[in-house]
This record gives sequence, structure tokens and C-alpha cells, in this order.
Amino acid sequence: MSQPVRAVLHEIHIHPVKSLTGCAPGSAAVEPWGLAGDRRWMLVDENAKAVTQRQQPRLAPAAAEPLPDGGIRLSAPGCDPLAVAVPEPVGTVGAQLFGDKVDVVPAGPAADLWLSRYLGAAVRLVHLDEPAVRRPVDPRYARPGETVSLADGYPLLLTTLSSLDALNSLIARGDLPAEGPLPMDRFRPNLVVSGVPPWAEDGWTRIAVGDVAFRVAKPCGRCVVTTIDQRTSGRGREPLRTLARYRRVDNDLLFGQNLIPEGTGVLHVGDPVHILE
Repeated sequence: MSQPVRAVLHEIHIHPVKSLTGCAPGSAAVEPWGLAGDRRWMLVDENAKAVTQRQQPRLAPAAAEPLPDGGIRLSAPGCDPLAVAVPEPVGTVGAQLFGDKVDVVPAGPAADLWLSRYLGAAVRLVHLDEPAVRRPVDPRYARPGETVSLADGYPLLLTTLSSLDALNSLIARGDLPAEGPLPMDRFRPNLVVSGVPPWAEDGWTRIAVGDVAFRVAKPCGRCVVTTIDQRTSGRGREPLRTLARYRRVDNDLLFGQNLIPEGTGVLHVGDPVHILE
């Protein structure tokens, strides 16, 4: 008799710089504001507003590799790599990340010049020095004192392989089948789970991955970044076209779930995933 499939952590993804390609380690530490090293850096424009793939699709094939000391190694097509150290906390500047004002530390002119030359637009690289105090999670979904890194709004994002398969099946039946199947990197998750039915995550309110428990704060409403090929920066219309038909709730097009850690620990690929509530 075959054994039942069990839910497991299939992949871990860390994106050190918001909107750049990251890495897929075999393990990662969970901190109160997200995975260690995830989205601690971002780009801002001359008005100190966050710059993401929404404004600059060319960020997609650029990459940031975490370094042991907390710094990063930037790379991009046609550019020599650049190592960027964690900046000294000599003073912060204000930056706008969607509706939030966040105090951040400038990374320095070398990183600014490298990124500006690559994009052909003036940008600066900044670092979140104190994630424990800088940016609270939306109080409608968080407990007092819970904070988040420079992620869109919540400490972690979870997706499942089966839901991606289901979405790709819907895309294949739609008006733009040539745009599928889409890879998981379109959705830029932190945790990818296998061994559950499609859309099972819609019903979760609390889970444990290995020894770490998480609250499922809310479903993730998707944006235009999901239409960008993360390797070429080309844009299409999927998956938003199909999500609008099958996964629209109010004004949100849903794929994945936002998580808030209830504790800390270390996650490993292959860890069991338990549905607690």
C-alpha cells in the first residue's frame, strides 16, 4: 500500500535586495520580521521612494547574493560584480515604501553608481539596520510590536506547488496559453510547500514548519511583478489575466499566503509542514 503524501517544505527563497533575484538555500533562520537576510536592502529614487520591478522591470535579472558578514554581492548582465558591505549606522534617512515611511541607512556611492548605470536611472541603495523597530506590520493583521523587513507588507510569503500547477492548468485553457506554464519565481515566495491539494492554503490560519509556528495573516494580492519574466524582464499578461477570472476577491487577485512568525528557529528544506488550525 502506498504511503500518503505528507506536506513538506520544498524550497526556501531569500531575496536580500527587494526586487532583485535572490538565492535558494537549504536552510534559513526565522527572525521575527522574516527570514534572516531577506529584503533588508532596497532601491530608492531621487525622491526617496522605493524602486521595484513595478517601475524598473530590468531589476528582475539582476541578483544579490548574501555574504557571510551581512553584506551582499551584486551582479547583473553586462556588469562586473560589486561587493557591498553593511553600511555603518552613522545616521538614517527616510524612505517611502508604499504607504510606509521607513528609516534606512544609505549603502554608499559605489553601490548607487553601479545600480544607476545598470538601470540608466538615478537610484540609491539603502539598508534596513534595525528591523525590530523600524516598520510595524499592518495592525489590522498583526499583534502589537510585530514588525516586518522591506517586504511588501508581511514577514514571509508562502506558496504551494499544487496551486501553481492548478493555476498553470487554468492558464493553458485560457486566451493566452502560450504565456504558460509560469515558474514559481514569478511569485517571489519565501517558502514553497509540496504535498498538499491545490488551494489548500486558503483554509489555513496557523501552521508549523519544522519547529517554527506561523500565523497565516491574509492571502497575498498579486501585482504586475508577476507578469515579468524574472530572467529576461519581458512582460506579459499572465498570471493576472487568469487570476482575475478565478481568484479575484474584491479588488485583490490572490495567490499565496502571508505569514507572521510566532517564534524563531531554523527551517530546512524537507521539514514537515503541519496544519495547526
